[in-house]
Amino acid sequence: MTANKTQQEEKDSNGNSERSWMIQLGRYSQIGFALPAATVIGWFAGRLLDHWLHTSWLYLAGLLVGIVAGFIELIRVASKPDSGGGAS
Repeated sequence: MTANKTQQEEKDSNGNSERSWMIQLGRYSQIGFALPAATVIGWFAGRLLDHWLHTSWLYLAGLLVGIVAGFIELIRVASKPDSGGGAS
């Protein structure tokens, strides 16, 4: 009975480590995509407002808002505690 329990614990350990690796990959790829995406969306929104309002400076404001939003998302994701995913 002890050997069966040890094998089950080993399977759970391998499954959790693989899951943990995938979760970490997802978190860090989210950071890698969120920052540039927020920057580009802010710039694009500023360009649209420039075109609509016939100005030439709102793209910079949109760019700055996008960069700030990207960094806020970066900090939010990086400071999120790791969820172990294992059953207790």
